[in-house]
Amino acid sequence: MRILVINGPNLNRLGKREPTIYGKETLEQIMETLEEKAKGLGCEIVHKQSNHEGDLIDWIHQAETDFDGVILNAGAFTHYSYAIRDAITSISLPAIEVHLSNIYARESFRHTSVLSEVVIGQISGFGKVGYELALRGLLHYLKGEER
Repeated sequence: MRILVINGPNLNRLGKREPTIYGKETLEQIMETLEEKAKGLGCEIVHKQSNHEGDLIDWIHQAETDFDGVILNAGAFTHYSYAIRDAITSISLPAIEVHLSNIYARESFRHTSVLSEVVIGQISGFGKVGYELALRGLLHYLKGEER
């Protein structure tokens, strides 16, 4: 199985940006760890990051031909991008939404996710481990294992 991991705006600043909230590891370090976990689970991940909404949308569209599922940390786009929401609904792949911090324990504008209704699940507040939880959950779903 192949899984596309998409990271949105400002996630390229991990390790520097508010480390008390987002941790001290860089996105590359987190993705390297996730790649190792994926190998152990018998799958492959490809990860991409952009600060541009259109890139995320294009990657979601392209995922349908080359991947089995999507893990998406849309960053701030989570709270208002109907275009990304529509991109998710336009493909036949399952997607999981990930957030490093607990978006419901932060500023009120972060409490709303316009994506949550169109993904199979959301993982929030577990830091870098959230990506592994999303990967395990997505593989569980793809294999049709009981919930």
